[in-house]
Amino acid sequence: MSTTPAPAEDFIVLGKIVSVHGVKGEVKVFSFTDPIDNVLDYPRWTLRRGGEVKQVELAGGRLQGKVLVARLKGLDDREVARTYAGFEITVARSLLPELDDGEFYWYQLEGLKVIDQAGQLLGKIDHLFETGANDVMVVKPCIDSLDDRERLLPYTQQCVLSISLEAGEMRVDWDADF
Repeated sequence: MSTTPAPAEDFIVLGKIVSVHGVKGEVKVFSFTDPIDNVLDYPRWTLRRGGEVKQVELAGGRLQGKVLVARLKGLDDREVARTYAGFEITVARSLLPELDDGEFYWYQLEGLKVIDQAGQLLGKIDHLFETGANDVMVVKPCIDSLDDRERLLPYTQQCVLSISLEAGEMRVDWDADF
């Protein structure tokens, strides 16, 4: 497949090809989706590694134990599949399902200003990660922030008071007992 890809900012990373699987050219995938096999819901992937971009079609995939295995159309050689390791799996943001009110994709939260109940700017959300108990926001200092501290704040109802994508900010109660 060789369609012209959309600009990089219109794509969201859903996972990464980490290695080969078996001898028939299948690849192991580390998925950022929840549940992890949701990445298989997208039949066309734009693979990116550095400045290299490839358009591929998904021929199939499965969860095998705790490992996600994908088969790409036209890829049936283990050594060729090995060259795909390290590619990020991206899809156009427009293909992501609509969320209910009050739900957000992580990419929508990244870059938001984080403001406490006293109106103090704590910093901006750099990224989020999963802990098992709850997601955690990494808030890094920025211009005009309260101090130079990096903060790890839980992405929970107790901590997050409000989110305004239009205003580019999130209000938090960061002194709450978590």
